[in-house]
Amino acid sequence: MSQRKIVLASNNAGKVKEFNALFTPLGIEVIPQGVLGIPSCEEPFPTFIENAIAKARHASKLSGLPALADDSGICVDALGGHPGVLSARFALSDQKRDPSDADNNALLVQQLLGCTRRQAHFTCTLVFLNSEIDPEPLIALGHWQGEILETPKGSSGFGYDPLFWVPELKKTAAEMSAEEKNQISHRGQALQKLLAQLPKKLS
Repeated sequence: MSQRKIVLASNNAGKVKEFNALFTPLGIEVIPQGVLGIPSCEEPFPTFIENAIAKARHASKLSGLPALADDSGICVDALGGHPGVLSARFALSDQKRDPSDADNNALLVQQLLGCTRRQAHFTCTLVFLNSEIDPEPLIALGHWQGEILETPKGSSGFGYDPLFWVPELKKTAAEMSAEEKNQISHRGQALQKLLAQLPKKLS
């Protein structure tokens, strides 16, 4: 496969690093949209798939490049699936216009105080488009089951990783190496599914 450039509809440094680790061996460079001066897209929809498609079309339209969008989040059983699509903005308020990972984690811990039902899962929806008007986007889904801790553990990863406990490994996502996480995470699963379909899409 010849060297290709695709635009990532995100400026999340953690996501950019994870995607490039997997795409570089395929001769594909993933460029975050901010490098190209592309502003973030609105995410008004209630589902991950709708938001991911909107972000991919927006990035492809403004860059003229194939686009990859990732809409991911954490869905907590005891909260009826929330924060879900609002995961990155969970702690948004008049006081916190741009909540940090720590803000979001603190709110999740607070909302689960005294709760014994700690099951949750990360979900990832990836969408790849060859162009803004591509009528057949590639869509790949991944899920990662775990539990929410009462206190964060670990310093790797990003987002809710320090609270996300994986019982079979007896560690949080933030205690895993990048290589280990990429093998089993929601994003790793979705990426493997996407990569299996991508060569036909790029041919």
